[in-house]
Amino acid sequence: QVQLAESGGGLVQAGGSLRLSCAASGRAFSSYNIGWFRQAPGKERDFVAAVSRSGGNSYYADSVKGRFTISRDTAKNTVYLQMNSLKPEDTAVYYCAAALVSFGVSNFRQPSVYNYWGQGTQVTVSS
Repeated sequence: QVQLAESGGGLVQAGGSLRLSCAASGRAFSSYNIGWFRQAPGKERDFVAAVSRSGGNSYYADSVKGRFTISRDTAKNTVYLQMNSLKPEDTAVYYCAAALVSFGVSNFRQPSVYNYWGQGTQVTVSS
């Protein structure tokens, strides 16, 4: 089992940057693929980015490609989401999640494949 805790959210102006962290505790963090999702009020939880166990493969939603970067530091049991050129439409609660299943063609986009979730961190981008 793994416990996840997000941090780094806040209020930022459009065009600004934030770096979210997802700190994991528990055993075998390196066994998990990690994803970031976000959920705006009244909307479904949407895929943002994911990184493989090794950190060698990363995946992004089209809406954030070129602006967001996901990375993982195995020594610190932490996954980061660097968010640049933020837009008001990026406003949401951001969640990290851990999956034991291997990432395939597109399963990393599906919340149902993730076994564990953090509590979320609020990101608000003002115009």
